[in-house]
Amino acid sequence: MRLSPNSLTGMVAAGLRTRITGLCSFAASRYWFNYRHMANALGMYRTVKRLGIPDSNIILMLADDAACNARNKFPGCVYANPGRHLDLYGDNIEVDYRGYEVTVENFLRVLTGRMDLSVPRSKRLLTDDRSNVFVYMTGHGGNEFLKFQDNEEISAFDIADAFAQMWQKKRYNEIFFMIDTCQANTMYSKFYSPNILATGSSEIHENSYSYENDNDIGVAVIDSYTHYILEFMENINKTSQTSMQDLFDSYNFDKIHSHPGVRTDLFHRPLHSALVTDFFGGVAQAEVLPPIPFSPRNTSESEHIVESGSMLDVGNHTDGGLSDLPLDGGLSQTPFLAALAGAKGDVLTRKLRAWGSSALVIALVGYVSVKRSSY
Repeated sequence: MRLSPNSLTGMVAAGLRTRITGLCSFAASRYWFNYRHMANALGMYRTVKRLGIPDSNIILMLADDAACNARNKFPGCVYANPGRHLDLYGDNIEVDYRGYEVTVENFLRVLTGRMDLSVPRSKRLLTDDRSNVFVYMTGHGGNEFLKFQDNEEISAFDIADAFAQMWQKKRYNEIFFMIDTCQANTMYSKFYSPNILATGSSEIHENSYSYENDNDIGVAVIDSYTHYILEFMENINKTSQTSMQDLFDSYNFDKIHSHPGVRTDLFHRPLHSALVTDFFGGVAQAEVLPPIPFSPRNTSESEHIVESGSMLDVGNHTDGGLSDLPLDGGLSQTPFLAALAGAKGDVLTRKLRAWGSSALVIALVGYVSVKRSSY
């Protein structure tokens, strides 16, 4: 069988601002044998980037760098399938938190926005009350806890309270929480803030499992739950109408070998109306505003200009004739005439600059000639 215990901690958080999603991808476990969890986090990172989330909206946190590990037969590469068809690391990756920067404290600060003033914007999750936030976690865990680098733990209460702070500080509109770890579903059992949709890979007292090993790499390259999530997402594009209900309906125990769960009581929308791209994608929604009607300050003067033919005969004016156009109330209140006057001003400015440049060159040449003749 392709089953081995789940082992690394990773986390992804994403933010949506006016239909543009951002991602914070967090992998908190170290060591080579936890290769697959880095692949989990990078797989989510690649997916949301493909669906339109720019790196400026993404926070990537990697506790270890399997791509540069001395035991990696393919230096600088991370693969999520035995065939090694797709390099998840590549040359277009931005890691915001690396190594010992990846801690429980820093992760909670990223979520809540409680940053020191010295922390650059590139290391912040810049969201507001219009933002949809996607949080993805993967790694070693148990009943209501998740390990960070075999050194510390984050609890279900910690995450629940962080989400509560985010709601109070207007840092999100909706949150989608996804976790792939042993006893994963216990991690969202303590949530109490509104507008949160949560899902996990396994029930209490149940393990999550890796998907498949690679003989050349020598370790498992991805977890089963995350593998089938990413496989589902490969059929999604930026304009897809696939719903979150469709995603949850794709769960299959025979493939995942555990019982994924979904919590919807805090979420205010029906799942069939919540699109997958609301959390995984970043498609900007532009609003077309109606044209603003022009309202002259003095209607009688504008009408007088039209009736007298000064505006109707503009097309017959030469450059010299434009100087005769009125520059007082009538022109300032007539957009067409104002545009013509502005265009004339631009032409004159360009001519003056051209003549000025020519005159300067002539003066310099004359000065040099005089100097040479004096010698």
